[in-house]
Amino acid sequence: MCGIAGFVNFAGHDRKAALAKIRRMTDVLVHRGPDAEGFFADNYSALGHRRLAIIDIDTGQQPMSDLGGQLQISFNGEIYNFQQLKIELEAAGHRFYTKSDTEVILKAYIEWGEQCVERLNGMFAFAIWDARHKRLLLARDRVGKKPLYYQRRGTTVVFASELKALTAHGLHPAEVDPESLDCYLTMGYIPAPRTIYSGVKKLLPAHILVIAESGNVERQYWDLDFSNPGDIPLDQAVDEFEELLDDAVRCRMLSEVPLGAFLSGGLDSSLVVSSMAKMQDSPVLTHTIGFENSEFTEIDVARAISSHLDSNHHELIVRPHAADILEKIAWHFDEPFADSSAVPTWYVCEMTRRSVTVALSGDGGDESFGGYTFRYLTHMLESRVRHAVPAALRSLLFGPLGSIWPASARLPKPLRLKSIFENLAVGDSEAYYRDLIWLRSDIRDRVYQQDFIDSLKGFTSFETVNDFYSHCDAIDALGRTQYADVFGYMTNDVLVKVDRMSMAHSLEVRSPLLDHRIMEFAARLPAKIKINSRKGKLPLRGLAARRLPKAIHTMPKQGFSVPAATWLRGELRPMAEDLVFDSNGIISEILRPTELRRLWNQHLRSDRDHSVFFWGLMMLGLWSRTCRVQ
Repeated sequence: MCGIAGFVNFAGHDRKAALAKIRRMTDVLVHRGPDAEGFFADNYSALGHRRLAIIDIDTGQQPMSDLGGQLQISFNGEIYNFQQLKIELEAAGHRFYTKSDTEVILKAYIEWGEQCVERLNGMFAFAIWDARHKRLLLARDRVGKKPLYYQRRGTTVVFASELKALTAHGLHPAEVDPESLDCYLTMGYIPAPRTIYSGVKKLLPAHILVIAESGNVERQYWDLDFSNPGDIPLDQAVDEFEELLDDAVRCRMLSEVPLGAFLSGGLDSSLVVSSMAKMQDSPVLTHTIGFENSEFTEIDVARAISSHLDSNHHELIVRPHAADILEKIAWHFDEPFADSSAVPTWYVCEMTRRSVTVALSGDGGDESFGGYTFRYLTHMLESRVRHAVPAALRSLLFGPLGSIWPASARLPKPLRLKSIFENLAVGDSEAYYRDLIWLRSDIRDRVYQQDFIDSLKGFTSFETVNDFYSHCDAIDALGRTQYADVFGYMTNDVLVKVDRMSMAHSLEVRSPLLDHRIMEFAARLPAKIKINSRKGKLPLRGLAARRLPKAIHTMPKQGFSVPAATWLRGELRPMAEDLVFDSNGIISEILRPTELRRLWNQHLRSDRDHSVFFWGLMMLGLWSRTCRVQ
């Protein structure tokens, strides 16, 4: 795992000055690669690399060259099938001089051109400078595990693993993009290809970008297909999933440095560890954290699973001082990021890095196999009603009910029907959007400053979400929701969180459930094989019934969360109020202070739980003070 950076000036540049600049860019990425650094520059390009050495420690230094220096690569990630590809490429006449997957990418590019990415099974972001054709190739893995930012101005293109490296180059603009800010304020993250800054983009997952003097050409090389689900028995689905999972875990256990796993106590990480235990003689090194507040911990469950699987278990009860680490967290994200589970992710990565350099995780199971039952089941049932009742009648009946029904956290759960009524009055895509966002449209309209509304020119983040939801050709609402979650929420929230928090501690995290073969398999399953009226992830539960105690595979899903509402009313209240109500801060530029104060008082009185919204505002304020380019 590494950090990459580079730039190309098609008009030419001074090589010595370019080397100095690429050093500055890679210096700010040292946390992503503390083991080594490398640089390359010619008359047009410069590439830099910070290395976290995992495979081929002796000869895998980067940037790596081929064809007498005409090809240069800077690569971040792991290619899990590189040994198989190497055999195929050797048969085609290629000679190898290292044991690294980096060299395999270079040879694959020589053999298959830009289509080589379609042959790679892994997590990656890489740049290849092809001096023969004077062009730059940027590529990103199928689900966006590894980040890649870029910017083009005139004849100059700059790219890097993190925004701070673009800032170090000096091309980076200071203008905050209002549409991206609206996405953040409503969803808690900024979806690719957007960034917080105008003119800077993230390369989309499963995309390549070929940059030449004449312009840029971008294309998608992979997608998930939900259009043709098969009709197979659940037992067969469990058998196929078991085979795929074991192979995905097996190829992710290759490492020349200590390797372990996260063990949260949930179904996904437990199954990953169970596969690891089958494949190594020594006990798996597992890692769990918990909080003093038992409502937000699965440490007892993780301990039981560890005992069952006979792992070498490490656990830590965190007594977090969130105020002490939130500024560090904001710095590592570079952009505003509102997911409060970044706090426990920070701590579990910090603890895990003390014993291993590589950790396997259970990320991806929820999105692929229908784990978010609290959203998925409701959305499926609502969709059936929407398709059974004419739109005009739904709007007439459910719209008024939704508008008059009270919204209060103090109501019993069976009476919290406001959102259901509102969702039934609109279409599937908008209902999905309403379930996803954490800033309701009525609150948005009241809290936004008029100047900020004007700057949006009618844009809302619904446009972004609708693009994902409507693009999918699934035959049912579950498939469309899963697709939107994979390329929206998972890519831009979950995986960003894991990448930044793990790299903050120079820890590589591999996710077997994000193997594209598993994701394609899950997309082909009918809804009834993934989720029923009580629970989701049925193939995973079926495999867990074979491998884990009954109490585990029948346990309801728990989130990896923190007591944010309590913290904001208690220890974080001074920090939150300082940031949210700073008259000179970014929040005062875009939101109405009087309306914010009203919502804040509601939260303090526990009339309404606005913790997600105010956590997001607190992190926006921290980003502005810590990272914003002025």
